Formats: sequence, C-alpha cells, structure tokens
Amino acid sequence: MKLLKQLNIILLLAALTSCGSKSDEKKALFSIKTNAVKGNISNASALELDIINKKNEVIDSVSYTLDGKSISTGYDLNAHKLGKQPLQAQVYFNGTSQTVQSSITILSATTPKVFQFKIINEYPHDITSYTQGLEFHNGILYESTGQYKASKLRQINYKTGEVLKNIDLADAYFGEGLTVFKDKVYQLTWQKGTGFVYDAASLEKLSSFKYGKSKEGWGLTHNDTHIYKSDGTENIWLLDPETLAETSKIQAYTHKGKITEINEMEWINGKIYANRYQKNGVAIINPKNGAIEGVIDFTPLKGKVTQHDKLDVLNGIAYNPDTKTIFVTGKYWDKLFEVEIITQE
Repeated sequence: MKLLKQLNIILLLAALTSCGSKSDEKKALFSIKTNAVKGNISNASALELDIINKKNEVIDSVSYTLDGKSISTGYDLNAHKLGKQPLQAQVYFNGTSQTVQSSITILSATTPKVFQFKIINEYPHDITSYTQGLEFHNGILYESTGQYKASKLRQINYKTGEVLKNIDLADAYFGEGLTVFKDKVYQLTWQKGTGFVYDAASLEKLSSFKYGKSKEGWGLTHNDTHIYKSDGTENIWLLDPETLAETSKIQAYTHKGKITEINEMEWINGKIYANRYQKNGVAIINPKNGAIEGVIDFTPLKGKVTQHDKLDVLNGIAYNPDTKTIFVTGKYWDKLFEVEIITQE
C-alpha cells in the first residue's frame, strides 16, 4: 500500500511537471516589442508595436491594449496618462490565441518650470499644530493636524489664528489631509485605512469610509466632479464623491521619472498643487495625465518662523478664492504665509 501511494505521488508530480512545461512552452511563443528605451518613452512620441514570434508561428492577427484601452501601432501617447502602464497583446494564430503581457513607463516630454514666490502677508499659526491638511471654505480656514493623541480638525479665523471650532480625533488615529466638498469635510487618517466625513458648518461627524487599493491616507483635494487622494507614493487616486470608491488614478511623473511622497494637495486654477513630504517645494501637477508642470521653491519660509526643537517641514497649502492668493505653513510653524507665485525666467 505504501509503495502504491509513493507511485501515485510520483505520477502526479510527473503530470504537474509535464503540464507546467507545456504551459511554459506556450508562454514563450511571443513577446511584445516596442520603441520604448529600457521601458521608458516620452508622451511626445508615438508607440510603435510589434510581436516577436519566437517559434515562427503563422499569426492571423494581433490586438493591443494599453492600460485597458484598445490601441494600434503608432499610437500617439500625448493624451495618455503618464507612469507605468500595462501593455497587452492578444495574438491569434493556428485557430487559437495567446495573451502576452508587458508594460511601458510614459514620461513627460517637458521639464518642470521653476517658480519663486513673494510674501504678501504673515498671520499667526498655532505652533503646536502638526499641520496635515489646509483648505478655505466660506472664508474660514479648515485645518487637519496629525500625531497620535494630538490629531484635530479645526475651523480657524486665519487673520487672527483664533480657533473657532475644534474636534479631537480618537487617540488611535493619526490625522492626515482634508478637503471640503459640497458642505462636507473629508478627513483622512494615516495607516488605519479609514477616513471621516463631517458637516462643514458644525463639524459633526456624519460617517466614515474605507480606502481601496491605496494603503495609506496622506492628502486630499477636489474639483467639481471628483475628490483626489494621495497615499504617499506617486499615485493620486480619483474618488467618487458619492461612494468614495477609488475609480481611477494618475501617477506623478516628470521627464525623468516618478515623484513619490505626494502629500497635502490643493486644487488651484485647474491644477493640483502638492506638497512633497520632507521637501521644501510644492509640485504643480496636471490632473489629466500626472505631469509635473512646475515646482515652487518655498525653502526660505522655514527660516522666517520661530526656531525650536520640534520645528518640522513645510506642509499645508490652501487657495483662498476671496483673495485669489495662496497660503502655506508647516508642521509646528507659528506663521501662516499668504504668498504670490512668480515665474522664474
């Protein structure tokens, strides 16, 4: 009986090995050839596609998709999203077909512009606030702060620094970015995979929501149709404002590669302005394709606030539609700066 069992195991292993070999042989029939150099290609280029036919099979036809979109060889990448994109070919031959997988990384064709700034006004800011999110709504500044056992959601009179309303998060949550959309405040937490929804006027908590593929919560902003969420990577996720489900994403890229640690964000004149964690600059991102179109260097600001042991990085950017100006601050900064952006020629 023991010998019979051993024989059955040997036969089973042989069958599995045989099946694997046939599968591997089939997988090796074709591969995708592109004009991408080391997998990278500019969005100013047209994507040229071909099939490497390793066994000289008689191919009837080939269909291609890029990030799920049907394309043909010579596809113009100008309107496509940047970043690493899945490429697939369906090869039809000898009455059957085979799916071939690959990927390309689409880079921006242009170098980001560099912008400087001019300080218009300085206002008081709570030096104990570990600023994560900042946004104006109906003339009031909303701020989300971080750190365990110290995270808050606030309404602030930005001119005086007076806290008009304050909500403390439970000790288990580390507060992150926020945005105010259709009279509701949406606030992220860092690693719990949970966000909260509040009434914008009263700050009464209305509900909570879970994240999808984005593992962490970093920054939020919105336009008229979607909420945008960063998660600490190059990914910026588009959320359905009704369900808060992640419907799609863009990836932040320059002409050289990806930009990670996208943090606090603000929608300004059709672009996403985004802090990068531990950086002194703000990236200006095209929300259609993820291209970094500009960078604002805010390095001098940190030296203009009270210097102390807990002083941390630049973080917090808000656009005031009443003044049509931008406001920035940082973690444990005692000043809020109203600035004007200047083009660097």
